[in-house]
Amino acid sequence: MIPDYDFAHIEKKWQSEWEKNRLYHVDLTNTKNKLYCLVMFLYPSGDRLHIGHWYNYAPTDTWARFKKMQGYNIFEPMGYDAFGLPAENYAIKHGVHPATSTNKNIKNIREQLKVMGAMYDWECEIDTSKPEYYKWTQWLFLQLYKNGLAYRKRAAVNWCPSCQTVLANEQVIDGQCERCEAEVTQKDLEQWFFKITDYAEKLLEGHDRIDWPEKTINMQKNWIGKSVGASIQFKVKDSVEIIEVFTTRPDTTFGVTYMVLAPEHPLVEKLTTETHKHVVQDYITQAKKTKEIDRLSTEREKTGVFIGSYCINPVNQETIPIWIADYVLATYGTGAVMAVPAHDQRDFEFAQKYNLPIRQVISANGDILKQELEVAYVEPGIMVNSGGFDGMDSEKGKAKIIKWFQQHNCGGAKVHYKLRDWLISRQRYWGAPIPIIYCKKCGQVPVPEDELPVQLPEQVDFTGRGISPIATAPDFVNTVCHQCGGEARREVDTMDTFVCSSWYFLRYPNAKLADRAFDPDRVNEWLPVDQYVGGAEHAVMHLLYARFMTKVLHDLGYIAFDEPFQKLIHQGTITNAGAKMSKSRGNVVNPDTFIEQYGSDTFRMYMMFMGSYEDGGDWSDEGISGIYRFLKRVWRLVLQVKLAQPAGDETDRFGAVVYQMHYAIKHASQSLERFHFNTAISRIMELVNECYLYLQDIEASAQNSALLAEVMPTIVQLIAPFCPHMAEELWQILEKEYSVFNSNWPDYDETMLERNTINLGVQVNGKIRGQVQVATDASEKDIIELALQQDKVRAYTEGKTIIKSFVVPEKLVVFAVK
Repeated sequence: MIPDYDFAHIEKKWQSEWEKNRLYHVDLTNTKNKLYCLVMFLYPSGDRLHIGHWYNYAPTDTWARFKKMQGYNIFEPMGYDAFGLPAENYAIKHGVHPATSTNKNIKNIREQLKVMGAMYDWECEIDTSKPEYYKWTQWLFLQLYKNGLAYRKRAAVNWCPSCQTVLANEQVIDGQCERCEAEVTQKDLEQWFFKITDYAEKLLEGHDRIDWPEKTINMQKNWIGKSVGASIQFKVKDSVEIIEVFTTRPDTTFGVTYMVLAPEHPLVEKLTTETHKHVVQDYITQAKKTKEIDRLSTEREKTGVFIGSYCINPVNQETIPIWIADYVLATYGTGAVMAVPAHDQRDFEFAQKYNLPIRQVISANGDILKQELEVAYVEPGIMVNSGGFDGMDSEKGKAKIIKWFQQHNCGGAKVHYKLRDWLISRQRYWGAPIPIIYCKKCGQVPVPEDELPVQLPEQVDFTGRGISPIATAPDFVNTVCHQCGGEARREVDTMDTFVCSSWYFLRYPNAKLADRAFDPDRVNEWLPVDQYVGGAEHAVMHLLYARFMTKVLHDLGYIAFDEPFQKLIHQGTITNAGAKMSKSRGNVVNPDTFIEQYGSDTFRMYMMFMGSYEDGGDWSDEGISGIYRFLKRVWRLVLQVKLAQPAGDETDRFGAVVYQMHYAIKHASQSLERFHFNTAISRIMELVNECYLYLQDIEASAQNSALLAEVMPTIVQLIAPFCPHMAEELWQILEKEYSVFNSNWPDYDETMLERNTINLGVQVNGKIRGQVQVATDASEKDIIELALQQDKVRAYTEGKTIIKSFVVPEKLVVFAVK
């Protein structure tokens, strides 16, 4: 009698066995066939894994297991991006210290990851909130500081009044905080920045050397925003001040009829005349209340005010008025725009509203329009009304006029990037302290490396009042200057958690190293990461920052590579009833519920079967029960064949099962390689179905049974990456050498896929009643006639009327009778 599939017992048994035998421990000194497979580490904001975690981790683990069976030395570590705001907010609300809640969550999550059956090497686990980790995050800060890549300045920053902290530009989505969705405001604060702008060109250049989704690369390119153009200097009339602008259309300089400054531009206060101060100040106050996303909107009506001053257009010495308008931002470009209303629609609308001159300087055909423009002409053309440049092609004219700027010392060629420096200061407790002290005599003083880590104080007041809780710990704040021995105070802001994750992949291969952040020899052997998996939402945050930090460390001589992740894939999103899962919709799937009912193997496989991994899929309770039934069929099939103890020699190696086995190996392998898990599972299902067709033949010979006995180990190997616990149990039942994951992934024989005949199942009124062997090129008429000649089929068709008959190619012959 075949025993039931007891998933609960089987899964606990093998989780214990794997841990005891250290099956997944990696010898990092052995780099032969090395493969570093990494999934973005998780943020332990809760104490349970949600379905998104499972969808990220289990399929990636399946791919890694597949590669392990192909002979690769797989390094698949796991850790925790443990610093961050949720733990701090929890402390404010419930009085539980962030370290306490975080450690508790990590303990629970670690056990859940083991239940998942993932083959993580737990001896390389990292936790970014531990001093032994953030010591090196602080060391990294000091390397940037010493090399001029970390600096502090007073700046208008994005401020979330709900989270009571500064947000990087990347963390503001449509004018709202990405985490709590509160409306973001502007606030002037002293902040620390990393000079990522110095690496703009290198970040663009590196895209040609990595295998990443095109959409992600394009998002980074757009975020970096490279523009090639010119820098032009406009002298302020009756002043020593100069307004510098950047433009991609230097060919239109003769068409400048007014200048626009951002309300926050430092020259606004200097250049505003006495009679205009009141209206200008009112406008600036109003602009501060407007979201940046709204200020940049092309749909929004343009507003502005004249400040009373003028500047001189260098190409024609024309005096033009200076305005301020909120559609210009101080943080984009130079914070000043030369307005060419005839050839820029935004400038055109502004000029029309305020009755400012509109002068055509580019013509489609070289003719000057006699009538007024109805819209701005923004295409290239022939330069007109442009002095000595008249009649010149505008594209060629760009280079000519830039040369003129250079000759007259009023500008020149320039490349501009939209990318802004990375703001890393956070007014939070639960983060890595910035290793800087402030001395009245010495100024900014970096903490000596041998005094790291600067540890977080434990006794702080979680007030949520908008200052860092660290500022409430006087024993931490008050210190001694390392240079002069005088009184000093520590920096009380902490670093953006993206700093912690910008280098964590370097720590895994030497997670317990005490005297260095990483061993250069070890990381140079194992990195860059061969396969990285994670969400596309990190395109212009973590993925960009990690590339920046890797390039910095490369340039400083610490590592030999300058890209962190050679290959990247993004997982899709799982929906429920067609909608995104959320507590408010009541459609959140709790993995624990289904694991208790069906086991983690079933849960793993169903997530990979419901749709394309990169697109995601829609959850279905019926779907997971179908996968559970399939696994039980596999269980029964293997045990039924094993218990039969067949004898005899194999005969027809071109039989349907052998063909289907080699077909499944070939196509499942190809699909797994590309993370196409659902199609790989389909091929395995077809093989299992073909085996059952043989078993349903009560006259099956010992030879056929022997053939099945040889196929069984292959089936177990094919399901192993998806269902590791069941596969390990079946491998043991088949009396194979431990472990199935130390066995070689099966090879297919291309000659076995060349066949002259195929076996088709014969279905009568919805039930399989036999099978028929036919030539691969047989006509449908011949196939139907042969099927009706089979004894088992005749028993259900003779003397009856055949209502319908047809052939499902390479699958079935179908009859409907009455």
